[in-house]
Amino acid sequence: MRKRNRLSAESYIKGILEGDRVILSRAITVIESNHPLDLPLADEILEGILPHTGNSLRIGITGVPGVGKSTFIESFGKTITTQGKKLAVLTIDPSSQRSKGSILGDKTRMEELSHDPLAYIRPSASGSTLGGVNQKTRETMLLCEAAGHEVILVETVGVGQSETAVHGMVDFFLLLMLAGAGDELQGMKKGIMEMADLLVITKADGDNKQKCKLAASNYRNALHLFPPTPSGWEPKVQLCSSVEKDGLEAIWETMDSYFNKVKINGYFQHKREEQHGQWLEESINAHLRNDFFSNLNVKSLFENIEPEVVHGKTAVSFAARKLLQTYKESTN
Repeated sequence: MRKRNRLSAESYIKGILEGDRVILSRAITVIESNHPLDLPLADEILEGILPHTGNSLRIGITGVPGVGKSTFIESFGKTITTQGKKLAVLTIDPSSQRSKGSILGDKTRMEELSHDPLAYIRPSASGSTLGGVNQKTRETMLLCEAAGHEVILVETVGVGQSETAVHGMVDFFLLLMLAGAGDELQGMKKGIMEMADLLVITKADGDNKQKCKLAASNYRNALHLFPPTPSGWEPKVQLCSSVEKDGLEAIWETMDSYFNKVKINGYFQHKREEQHGQWLEESINAHLRNDFFSNLNVKSLFENIEPEVVHGKTAVSFAARKLLQTYKESTN
């Protein structure tokens, strides 16, 4: 019996294409589930909605803790919906590596946007996935596209060595920065700056405005030292105040200019195709990992061999090869 009274794939597909938010949310729950009964259902749903996907603008938003990502997204999101565009916001909350729990408080932090009839907010836990995104973020984007959302914002957990996976699944990468928080250029990860299509200095209001202008000037100088981007786009630096709603329309205009440029020169489609190939590889890796660790023979051996590795009695490489050999033998 299917757990939690699942609908048929046809019912989910019909509801999604009709823009039914309740059905969309229930379908995303199926997509995010690791329950064996939900996996084939998720595949059916994705196959059914696939012809209706790919028409949105996918925008990744990341930034250091305290930069005000949620406040920015609420104000920027209202700027988008004011133009009559349907918006989906996928917010990723960090999960505890001990309890695997997550606060999932983004809807409460975006109260005004959550009541906007043109906006759909879906909080998800990052789980054990590196990259600041949920394991099924790509699939969730497809469902939102099929439901008619024209712009999708993906808010990542934060900035760090592994927080760049979002760049591999969006069309535009926005990096939010703070001014006056120490030596910005030294403290910023160069790799993330190189991937950004737009840097926005937030909280540019009141006494902080002059500091923001100085920080913006420093970032512009730094960006000139980076090699040309594959898209042919020259990354910009802008200021905004989410509280005063200042600079938000200019940010959207910059994004619009970017999309016009990359669609004309062919980079938009090229990047999408490249991402699909990368997605395939990551999907295979995820399926292999799940299949490997759910194998009963592997589980049994792992329980015995892990303590030996932990206590230094067995080499990691030897244990890994032994586990892989056990998996191969049990699947032949």
